[in-house]
Amino acid sequence: MAALGLRFGGSCALCQGAIVRRQSAVVARQSQVDNSGDFLSSTPHRRHPGITALTTVRLPADLERAALTLIHGAAVSSLSDRTQRLTNFLWSRKRPVDDQTLRERALILEKQARERETGRQTDNEALEARVRRRVLSELKRTTYHWTPLKYDADLSLVYLAARLAGGYAAVTRALHEIKKRVPSFSPGSLLDFGSGTGSVAWAAHSLWGESLKEFVCVDSSGAMNSLADLLVRGGCERADPHIQHLYFRQFLPVTPKVQFDVVVSAFSLSELPSSSERRDTVQTLWRKTHSFLVLLENGTREGHQILMEARDTVLQAEDKVTYDPRGASVFAPCPHQLPCPRLAQQPHLPCNFVQPYIPLPLTGSPERLEERFSYVVLSRAGPEPSAGWPRLIGPVQKRARHVQCQLCCSDGQIQRVAVTARQHGRDLYRCTRSSAWGDRLPVVNPEVDAQSGSEEP
Repeated sequence: MAALGLRFGGSCALCQGAIVRRQSAVVARQSQVDNSGDFLSSTPHRRHPGITALTTVRLPADLERAALTLIHGAAVSSLSDRTQRLTNFLWSRKRPVDDQTLRERALILEKQARERETGRQTDNEALEARVRRRVLSELKRTTYHWTPLKYDADLSLVYLAARLAGGYAAVTRALHEIKKRVPSFSPGSLLDFGSGTGSVAWAAHSLWGESLKEFVCVDSSGAMNSLADLLVRGGCERADPHIQHLYFRQFLPVTPKVQFDVVVSAFSLSELPSSSERRDTVQTLWRKTHSFLVLLENGTREGHQILMEARDTVLQAEDKVTYDPRGASVFAPCPHQLPCPRLAQQPHLPCNFVQPYIPLPLTGSPERLEERFSYVVLSRAGPEPSAGWPRLIGPVQKRARHVQCQLCCSDGQIQRVAVTARQHGRDLYRCTRSSAWGDRLPVVNPEVDAQSGSEEP
């Protein structure tokens, strides 16, 4: 926003911004498929380069077999009920309330309580006591009481049954986008913060295989680390691990100079006790990132806000302890580095995505589920040529001779558009019709006149 007063070639940046908004949207009779890679000559529209959504994801056979061995061997009582309760609890979990927010809320409640006492004859000591009681009572009633989760051996197994398949599906979807958009990227090392059952290591190994020479999994729970180690050994302590060079730690590596090609935090930032600790952790993870930082949370308002807070921490904060001067750019899902337009909506709707998956075949489990998650991927490599392609941020509604969709565009705005072959061209129409929630549209707009879509100030 500070650039609004600058001028370029005789027109102010405000006008330039209007032109960018025009060009980043899907414009009838102007937008066309970005065929710079000449995919139309060899690839059908249903496989256009903006497709990143996956079909139904299933756990690797070795991982599923090991998980079932451990679950059945432990004979956890009331497993189905406990799994459902834990799933509901994690989905509804909110961030802990910061002390500053709590103080501000208390001051507001105190003012309201004193206003109610206006005109009543009472001594000061009795007045202060009543105000204090009312404030404390209201704070207790309205404040979310966050408590840390302590994963012992029993709760770790319940978590395994509840979250292994869904977490693996979401992580696979996020990492798959990196692999597809940057096929030349061959990571040699991975750091997983809040590694839990180790699903991130399994997902990365399934995508990059022997390219990865080092996996470091960090989780504060010793019981969870032991469970993840058993999983990678097929459920037997003495068996050889299916994934080589996998190390478990309870603390992040101390030295800030050590970096990893891929750093992941999946469903872990929400388990930190304060916003300051989340910011410090995200900065530490970014310092340890050589190429990509991948963050995932539940697809709720809380999860989305946590990720946007982390995104801003990396993009805007000045890090005085960095050993890597390369800046950050947003790789996914945002096609821009501006504030999330969803945060400006009232009511606030989270930016989330869905990934179908096959759950563990346990008693009462359905054949297919969907994981709803939010994510952000930050890169040190800078934006790629297709970084500005708009992203589908909702279900694609296929109708007769047109497709209705919702897009997040490179100008930081949300666009709702009905794409037709007549208005937008056959190629763009067929690409849109072949796309799904979470895909990108390979759209480019020709240069437009400076007068188009804007007026001179």
